Amino acid sequence: MAGFRSLSPGLRALQPEAFGADPSGERMARIRRSPHFANGVFQNPGGEARTRPSGSPLDLAKAFFDKDTRPRRAPSGTVPVHPTTLADLARPPATGLRLTWMGHSSVLAEIDGHRVLFDPVWGERCSPLPFAGPKRLHPAPLPLAALGPVDVVVISHDHYDHLDLPTVKALAGTDTLFAVPLGVGAHLEHWGVSADRLRELDWHEATRIGGLTLTATPARHFCGRGLRNSQHTLWASWSVAGDEHRIFHSGDTGYFDGFKDIGAEHGPFDATMIQIGAYSDMWPDIHMTPEEGLRAHLDLQRGSPGGVLLPIHWGTFNLALHAWAEPGEWTKDAAEEAGQAVAFPRPGEPFEPGGKLPAEPWWREISHPIAHPWRRPRGAEGVAETSRGDLDLAGER
Repeated sequence: MAGFRSLSPGLRALQPEAFGADPSGERMARIRRSPHFANGVFQNPGGEARTRPSGSPLDLAKAFFDKDTRPRRAPSGTVPVHPTTLADLARPPATGLRLTWMGHSSVLAEIDGHRVLFDPVWGERCSPLPFAGPKRLHPAPLPLAALGPVDVVVISHDHYDHLDLPTVKALAGTDTLFAVPLGVGAHLEHWGVSADRLRELDWHEATRIGGLTLTATPARHFCGRGLRNSQHTLWASWSVAGDEHRIFHSGDTGYFDGFKDIGAEHGPFDATMIQIGAYSDMWPDIHMTPEEGLRAHLDLQRGSPGGVLLPIHWGTFNLALHAWAEPGEWTKDAAEEAGQAVAFPRPGEPFEPGGKLPAEPWWREISHPIAHPWRRPRGAEGVAETSRGDLDLAGER
């Protein structure tokens, strides 16, 4: 497999190509034929989802830059990135399945002899601007080139914290394949990925790559990279099935009943990678709280604790108003009450869901004190009763 091309310093300069390209031609015709496309835009499962924050832009800016709450939205010390080496990843997983969380939603999954890289973001900022926008709170655990060959890169949607121009430019110099939601291929072709390396899927469509079956499954979110949000690119979660193992990556999504259908058709899963960060009362339809993420995992497992939950979409970028460590703490509490196994690796720490799980709450040594407003008496279902209304913008009572 061809080697990775190093990230070019020139990409640090603002380039219009960061906005990508709108679908056109046969790609656009295929989008219009999709059963999930109506009235000129892709539609969410479960009805219309609010994709813009409630309240005025001024209210959001005041909350986000509040000098009293802002420090808690970042670690108070250095994030303990695991010193991942090529040797760590060169040894085949003893159980046939190994996951390495690279931070945020980026995960390297080694499954039944194949290597899948989800939502790889190695850039310094998830932004089209080199001098503004959310900046990494910890470095990438290892250089992209040190990953070695990757069979397929899976993209959940085209937001900057999931589809990263510098990373795609580096991957364009390899012969790896890309599995992407319908319409997202327009960006990749614009950035130098040839059409024959794209597997572009609508929800419920599947592709076979080597010994893996990858299926684009529904999610409740939205899309867009430019100033004009055309809603012509789809967002998706993903099921990946090998000969012996099954895994699931949620991408970004609000909670919806469709997780039960995904679990019934494609589950149960040996491991799920579930978005549990960047939630807010201001955008409740498009991101899950940790309690909702746990509920989604249980739905995917057909209603019972099982498999391993790997929390993603937290710890790397400051994208919401909750305390930096809150997603980890809330997930840990909710999972313990439900009897659900959860892995809490440091960024870059490989683990096998079928082996010993990393369970130390490593974030506690470098986080500001936080309240625990989600802690409530156990409900009839045995999961802590929680509502979004219990949290204010600072994640306090």
